[in-house]
Amino acid sequence: MFAIDSSALRTCLLLMPLAMANISAAQSITPAVTAWMRNTTGQTGYGGITANVTLVRHSAGFVYPSSAGIPSYTIGPWPGNPNTPVNQNWVFRITKTPTPAVTQTATPLGVIGVLVNGVPFFNALDAMSYNNLNIWHRNAMFWEANSFDSCKGHTAPAGVYHPHQFPPCVLATDALHHSPIIGYAFDGYPVYGPYGYANVDGTGGIARIRTGYRLRNITVRTTLPNGTALPANQYGPAVNATYPLGAFVEDYEFVAKIGDLDATNSRFAVTPDYPNGIRAYFATISASGATEYPYLVGPKYFGMLVTGNTGPGGGHFVPTDSPVTFTGSVCPADINGDRLVDGADLAILLSAWAGAGGASDLNRDGAVNGADLALLLNAWGACG
Repeated sequence: MFAIDSSALRTCLLLMPLAMANISAAQSITPAVTAWMRNTTGQTGYGGITANVTLVRHSAGFVYPSSAGIPSYTIGPWPGNPNTPVNQNWVFRITKTPTPAVTQTATPLGVIGVLVNGVPFFNALDAMSYNNLNIWHRNAMFWEANSFDSCKGHTAPAGVYHPHQFPPCVLATDALHHSPIIGYAFDGYPVYGPYGYANVDGTGGIARIRTGYRLRNITVRTTLPNGTALPANQYGPAVNATYPLGAFVEDYEFVAKIGDLDATNSRFAVTPDYPNGIRAYFATISASGATEYPYLVGPKYFGMLVTGNTGPGGGHFVPTDSPVTFTGSVCPADINGDRLVDGADLAILLSAWAGAGGASDLNRDGAVNGADLALLLNAWGACG
């Protein structure tokens, strides 16, 4: 490890103008290309199936991660669930240029995004509703909780292993550091773990990013969250021990002023991976660490849904835009994205010295200082 002292810092500052003049104009490889947990050793997971992401290809407009849908960590058992995971041969399609939707699309049943380890994730629903009326929709976190393994996942009838909520086994995250990207929704926006910069401009240190949803103050289910009064034949069950608040997603209401996120469970903010800001979803948890509705992505996507991932046959996309295979590794110290840690990156870091979060916050603690400089110097040279 490099030891950072004042004389070294002064030398770096003197080199800053020269480094700025040598900033590469090379095209950046976006986090949507580099974020995936690529299996380069043939590691297997459940049932001896190849784990994590087996191939990452990308073109000018899209990224195509391939996987069996099996993580490298131990999964199971799933009490009361007879389904077992099988190789899904996923090929997902993630846009490099996500775009806000004019009319937002509801997240469908089934896969709505993919984790960085190639495991897809679902929304909060379990595909069933009270009296099959499609009005009071069951919350999977209540009705299926007993079937989740310790990594918060379980298996659908077609053998699709998936979580509906923050999966703690994917990547390490803690309250002192900005969470990593844990996946991408199918509108192309990243999904982070539960912690981010307190303020959207990257300042304020690290904070738990709070949902704007809360349980409604109701004892009977005669109205919807938007105030719509229902006819008697569409009432839900009274709130009781069998059907407590939270049993149905319509038990929740969105109140913007109580959280950090909008109704899609996202916000536009500076992150370590996107220093100019990005619309990003966050996995929401309570102060005690319990997952909180809507868990990952809200009831609707913020952006335009990319075709090829959802619905019948979805998730088996055949690229036609001549993608190339990405064989590099995650390289956080490559601040300017040219796959080389050099004077250009040093200049950027020094220009942000003593500032808040962003690309130069290499250790993701909300401040740019000697710890980040040490990480950069230790990574000096070409990215792997």
